[in-house]
Amino acid sequence: MTIELSTETDELQLQQSDHVLWLRLNRPQALNALTASMVDDLTRVIVEADEDPEVRVIVLTGTGRAFCAGADLKDSAKRSPESGARFVKRIGELTNLIEECTKPVIAAVNGIAIAGGLELVLACDTVIAAESAVLGDAHSNYAMFPGAGATVRLPRKVGLNNAKYLMFTGDMPAAHEWLAMGLVSQVIPDEGLNDAVSALASKLAGKSPLGLAKMKQALNDSLDQPAHIGLRYERALVNLYSHSADRVEGLAAFREKRTPHFQGK
Repeated sequence: MTIELSTETDELQLQQSDHVLWLRLNRPQALNALTASMVDDLTRVIVEADEDPEVRVIVLTGTGRAFCAGADLKDSAKRSPESGARFVKRIGELTNLIEECTKPVIAAVNGIAIAGGLELVLACDTVIAAESAVLGDAHSNYAMFPGAGATVRLPRKVGLNNAKYLMFTGDMPAAHEWLAMGLVSQVIPDEGLNDAVSALASKLAGKSPLGLAKMKQALNDSLDQPAHIGLRYERALVNLYSHSADRVEGLAAFREKRTPHFQGK
């Protein structure tokens, strides 16, 4: 199955090439703030991509000067507290879906990423940011409360004290500061962001899809269990993976001094 580009909407642009699926939030006039329809579209496409063997890597980014400014506050102001809570829950379900997706998900942070936008970033596996990008929780600036995973994921990515400082102050540090804290893996000059992310995505797409999926699963689960349980789990996954066609192909390619061709089996 290959995702049809007919699924593209005005608010979400899709581009699929060489096993890499780019998802671009496309409301630049609103800093790519999330609407209900955007959340629904992202949810649907990520579910489809996770089931599509032709997709091996997903890249999430934005158009214009923002990655994502979180939930659209103009839209949120019209909601009842109950409706607002349901919308935030849907964003939280989306971030869970990104985190649990079996494919590597790269956040290409092209610009502003705040509030729910930061929560999208936190759910991704690898974060590459443009030099001009700024990221922050920012919920405290408008008496809002993070509800899509930030209170859990942010301290695990940058440490508890940093997370408290960032959440309490609502500050929006530059990309290089997030690099020092460990959330961002690379900071790239703005004009080179897409090329750098494309190179990384292509590199990951050339790995064993099954191997990366199992690594992601083990790494995510390792945060929630004692070390001895995680090590036992790792050994169980090694035993399962040792019987895979991808492992056989990888060893054959090493012996034959050629590039391996993995099938995710």
